[in-house]
Amino acid sequence: MPTSNLSQIIVKLMELILVLKADSILDVGVGFGKYGLLLREYLELWDGRGVYNQWKRRIDGIEAVRGYLTAVHHYIYDHIYVGYALEVVPTLRERYDLILLKDIIEHFSMEDGLRLKQCTTERGRNVLISTPKSVSIQSNAFGNPYETHRSQWTKADFRVFKNICFMRDRQSLIVWIGDFAVTLRKARINRVLGECFPSLVQPVRAMKSLLSYFILRRL
Repeated sequence: MPTSNLSQIIVKLMELILVLKADSILDVGVGFGKYGLLLREYLELWDGRGVYNQWKRRIDGIEAVRGYLTAVHHYIYDHIYVGYALEVVPTLRERYDLILLKDIIEHFSMEDGLRLKQCTTERGRNVLISTPKSVSIQSNAFGNPYETHRSQWTKADFRVFKNICFMRDRQSLIVWIGDFAVTLRKARINRVLGECFPSLVQPVRAMKSLLSYFILRRL
């Protein structure tokens, strides 16, 4: 469908995207366009400029079905490529800071899904993927054959990629591939340690401050 899981919007995917603060983003499978709207709102209107309707970031999209597109899409996105993503992505000259594959790879066969992931990692410094942990049976939603569910993905299907980080979520498999994955892994480890050993948080912070003090004294 031209929509996706509500629970991911702010709590998971948008928080990850906002931390990266990407200057160029490719949204593969724009659907209803809500991620384009959220990206513009939180990356542009919340950046402190206080200027409305003067976009600084490049946000492009790909959509297989022209009928999904409205005036809202053309206002929000810099450019929308109409066509099958697996055919469009290899032709793109732009190299993006972030490419989004939200609830889309389950619409591809395993072979084509791997090809899509490979070509997006070649054209994006970072790729953020979400897909249901339990894919439902679906075909021709809204009369669109591209909406058919064709594959079920697990963590093992992503381990062929380097610089990868899995984010915890009950309903979806959320995967970050790219330069920023190492930073996310460290942040996740620190958060988990803080949750499991809350009494150690303050001593560890104090030790880091002390080490920083001595290092600066020696410079």
